[in-house]
Amino acid sequence: MKKQEDKVEEKKEEKQKAKTEEKRVDRRRMSREEREKEDLKEHLASWKPKTKLGKMVKDKKIKSMEEIKKKNFKILEPEIVDYLLKLESDLLAVGQAKGKFGGGKRRVWRQTQKKIKEGNVPSFSCMAVVGDKNGYVGLGYGKAKETLPAREKAIRKAKLNIIKINRGCGSFDCSCNELHSIPHEIEGKAGSIKIRLMPAPQGTGLVIGDELKKILKLAGIKDVYSKSFGHIRTTINFSKACIDALEKLRK
Repeated sequence: MKKQEDKVEEKKEEKQKAKTEEKRVDRRRMSREEREKEDLKEHLASWKPKTKLGKMVKDKKIKSMEEIKKKNFKILEPEIVDYLLKLESDLLAVGQAKGKFGGGKRRVWRQTQKKIKEGNVPSFSCMAVVGDKNGYVGLGYGKAKETLPAREKAIRKAKLNIIKINRGCGSFDCSCNELHSIPHEIEGKAGSIKIRLMPAPQGTGLVIGDELKKILKLAGIKDVYSKSFGHIRTTINFSKACIDALEKLRK
């Protein structure tokens, strides 16, 4: 009897090893995006919520983000947003590579350093934007000693800062009732930067800076005019001003 039980256990172990090897081979063949999606599924499956809102979402007592926004619950766990929305993320070019006479190429990592007795201690920061291309968008800023932890922090904060915006067609040149633009003109401000967003007819596209195009695309806005004032090369404040304007649409 013992020999038979040992054989059964050995067969189970062999099957488990074969499955793990297959998964490893499949992960090697996958692209980076597919790996991230699989990791997210596994993480959500093993997620143990700590807040009351998280437990309600996990138990399917709350089934949409609209319920959370109507009841004014504060989101303290990014898994809540992942559980209810299918999000896409992107990084904004807030940094600049080293170059002669300060003319380096723009990049997503912003590098700074602190002077101590042992020498220079570098740190990296980045700004991430997340959205479902259907009215939900969030912006986050993360800082760490390495690039990947900074990216994870930025995406996590962007999910916690997610907002719902109102879309519409407020242009005089367009008579459709589709949600391709904004319902009316709006202004946003951050630091010295002021940005004005104006509704545009279908087919116009996003007449705005390249980095803010990423925000509006993930928010689900396809056509808009814009006008900006101040030091718009500071991408951090520029993107914050854009989010400030979009948040006023909700009000």
